[in-house]
Amino acid sequence: HVQLVESGGGSVQAGGSLRLSCARSTWKYSTYCMGWFRQAPGKEREGVAHITTKDGSTFLADSVKGRFTISRDNARYTVYLQMDSLRPEDTALYYCGLGAAAFSYWGQGTQVTVS
Repeated sequence: HVQLVESGGGSVQAGGSLRLSCARSTWKYSTYCMGWFRQAPGKEREGVAHITTKDGSTFLADSVKGRFTISRDNARYTVYLQMDSLRPEDTALYYCGLGAAAFSYWGQGTQVTVS
């Protein structure tokens, strides 16, 4: 069993920055992909970014390219999402996901509010 614990959410003004962290509870699943998703009220969950732990390949949604950066610290089993130039439309509950062919494990989420 694996747990994903997110932290770093909060409230910021437009143009501000936040850094989200997602810590995996076990060394297992080290070859799995980890990523960030978000869900705003009344909207479907969308993929924001993901990174493969095997070679560090990254994916960023078009809506966040140039503003968000995903990175990982394999020794700490942690993935980060650096969010700069935040916009009100970035307001959402951000979830961390872990998976192989598909994301199978999820954290509880951390709220990001941009005003």
